[in-house]
Amino acid sequence: SKPVKPRNFESIVRTGDHRIEHLIVIVGANGYTFLTYVPPVICVMINEKHVIRKESFMGIRNKKRETLRRLDSKTLDAKFLNEIRNGLNCSPFEAEAVLEVVKEVYFPFLDEQSVKAPPGKVTLIAVSADEPAGKPVADCEKQSVCLTIHRGPEDDKILQGQGAAGFRQARIIDLCQEALSQGALITREDLAYRVFFVSTRTITRDLNVLREVNPNVMIALRSTIHDIGPVLTHRTKIVHLALEGKTMTQICQIMKHSPQAVNNYLSTFARCVHLKHKDMQVGQIAFLLRRGKALVQKYLDIVTECESDKNMTYHLEELLRLGTCSKGGKKSIRGRQHD
Repeated sequence: SKPVKPRNFESIVRTGDHRIEHLIVIVGANGYTFLTYVPPVICVMINEKHVIRKESFMGIRNKKRETLRRLDSKTLDAKFLNEIRNGLNCSPFEAEAVLEVVKEVYFPFLDEQSVKAPPGKVTLIAVSADEPAGKPVADCEKQSVCLTIHRGPEDDKILQGQGAAGFRQARIIDLCQEALSQGALITREDLAYRVFFVSTRTITRDLNVLREVNPNVMIALRSTIHDIGPVLTHRTKIVHLALEGKTMTQICQIMKHSPQAVNNYLSTFARCVHLKHKDMQVGQIAFLLRRGKALVQKYLDIVTECESDKNMTYHLEELLRLGTCSKGGKKSIRGRQHD
């Protein structure tokens, strides 16, 4: 049907980036309906005196735009604006004005006096390692890190013999660890758009190759450290190390995880075991623990392994006895740290 503009109402549409795309107003039996393909839209219908109806609509998710916004939030400008807004409690408009003044006054002199990065290195902005999962990247604290991309003749030989893919796969693990040692965690997007200048799909393929070739090697990406995404390898590896008799300190050193994160994995595993002993199914355990079915199934497979290994059985019993499944999963296994 042909779009019809209401006669007695004014339609106000506000989007996240202040643009309107493909807005259609159709007259239906129950009034006017807005069809849109933009980000979250707020539609307000008012007459001359008061608001008649206010509704929110969700558009189709634009993943490319979300990626660009995340990358834009990891720049020096974004870091400065965030510090100004939080520190001075000013509006985004005021923060932008301050930024422009700083650029106008200081930048002509900073370009001449700035210290250049050494050959083979690149400086970028990454999310702080202390920021938890679930927090928007734009609101996270950022860290400046200096990463060594090219190490000299050694990397020249790799590029010559294995090509660009071999070079990326040889450097990814070290780059992630180098960022972590400086207090930040990088992502696939950082590697793709800031380091190697390839697509995220290419980085994903490289990561899959690395995990197949070296399944026991920890790749310190933000998604891995903070359990973002479907990768389960590091969680089951931590449980295996605990059942082999490794101490908390040893596990943290091997897996590059904090004691709190390791304790959380072991606590979840212990609770899975207790619920399994109560003859609960995978779906029930996943629902009660608010974990994915795939993770629960992996943990239960480990329990099956323990049945045929006396050493793993012993450490499993010790793990349960020491109370890692206590209320809230907060009780640690300090008693094993210095055994």
